Amino acid sequence: MRIARLICSLLLIVGLLAIPVQSRAQVAVGISVRIGPPVLPVYVQPICPGPGYIWVPGYWAYGPDGYFWVPGTWVFPPEVGLLWTPGYWGWEDGFYAWYPGYWGPEVGFYGGINYGFGYTGVGFFGGYWRGGTYYYNRSVTNVDVTVVRNTYNTTVVNNNTTINRVSFHGGAGGTTVRPTSREMAAARGHHIPMTSEQTQHQQAASTNRTLLSSDNHGRPDVAATPRPGQFNRRGAGETGRPVAPNRPLENPRETNRPGKPPANNGRTFEDRPPSSRPSNNPRVNPGLEQKQQREIEKMRQQQDADRQKVQQRHVQEQQKLERQRPDQRQQEQLQRRQQQQLGQMQQKHAQQDQKLQERQQRDVQNQEKKQPKSDRPPGHQQ
Repeated sequence: MRIARLICSLLLIVGLLAIPVQSRAQVAVGISVRIGPPVLPVYVQPICPGPGYIWVPGYWAYGPDGYFWVPGTWVFPPEVGLLWTPGYWGWEDGFYAWYPGYWGPEVGFYGGINYGFGYTGVGFFGGYWRGGTYYYNRSVTNVDVTVVRNTYNTTVVNNNTTINRVSFHGGAGGTTVRPTSREMAAARGHHIPMTSEQTQHQQAASTNRTLLSSDNHGRPDVAATPRPGQFNRRGAGETGRPVAPNRPLENPRETNRPGKPPANNGRTFEDRPPSSRPSNNPRVNPGLEQKQQREIEKMRQQQDADRQKVQQRHVQEQQKLERQRPDQRQQEQLQRRQQQQLGQMQQKHAQQDQKLQERQQRDVQNQEKKQPKSDRPPGHQQ
């Protein structure tokens, strides 16, 4: 067994030496599999929770029990002005190796994988930053213009990659796109790994057996969530064949940086991606469910206000520092301090989510105990 492991490790090292330096720097050493990941599921994107959130598409990760789906979700970036480069599986010398995603000022190479919602396989067309504000492309992202006002509408058609659901690069049946010089430069430049919220999101997915490909056969029940870790909350996206799936027509030739975003009222209901389907779970008590939903929305609004306040303060700090002509050391100190502040805020919000969920679960259990047996949902057991 030890000899076999040593041979596998040597083969992986040889494969890594054959990868270009720019790509090799991204590979997650130790995560290599002989069997390729399943195809990407088709799912509905949950509506954007509020301004400043960036869409992180779902992906297949690998654990002790095999591949499991990490649902796509809306997350807050670690710094203003950063975009997400998705991770991808790449075939190298008999193994599928995982190249983790990262945050950076530009979207780099992600294997030519068509993750949808603006991630066409080459570049990103779902939005852009300008003056500390993120603008959303309504043609490929699900936003409510009454909540998110900084939007534009650019229809894109993908002419550079084959429209399919393949989830790996290279090898038989994989994508064949090669990184551009700009994408390679993005990989070498300043970037930040996934946030603590993203890490917790992936860890939570790894413990959910319904997300294992061996159980769901490539069709997870929950393929996307409105926020990290909210697999059972209202608004989670389910798999299936929606009217507007996560493969909209996309054209990388269309610029995603228009000089002036069009008016928000230019969007009609018909051109908005559909929200997820309502849950079929029986309600214990309509009044209790409405009360809990109001509590969730109140907490979300408060957390959004916290994020926007921190974001505005960070923009002001960055602008003040730039006026002082800082050196590299001062810039790095500010970035570290801001990252620490964001990490503390995300940890506080995660604790708030957990406490509210636990309390609401206790309320449901107490309500079930009070409910007469004749009024309980079918199949309910004492």
